[in-house]
Amino acid sequence: MSFEVTPAEVQERRSKGEPLILIDVRRPDEHLITRIETAELIPMDTVPRRLNDLEEMAEQGPLIVFCHHGVRSATVVNWLRGQGVANSQSMAGGIDRWSLEIDSSVPRY
Repeated sequence: MSFEVTPAEVQERRSKGEPLILIDVRRPDEHLITRIETAELIPMDTVPRRLNDLEEMAEQGPLIVFCHHGVRSATVVNWLRGQGVANSQSMAGGIDRWSLEIDSSVPRY
């Protein structure tokens, strides 16, 4: 499984019915500004204590981790993979790129 995935790839996989689990690792204040409705908010600083939850989620489908631009999500996926959660990918460009390429109704900030 590749480390990074584009928003277009995520959307294509979702349209084919793949059970992707979207994980938003932005801060709660960022989440209030804009969000992808089906994503679960797990702020980056809470990821270590939510490892068991994330491991269980990864058993249900690939974790697609995103943030604002893709830097924090790459850090989280690197850490998750180091913990044995291989079924995780970072969404390149984050929610900003999602807004530009997939869903313009998602506000940019």
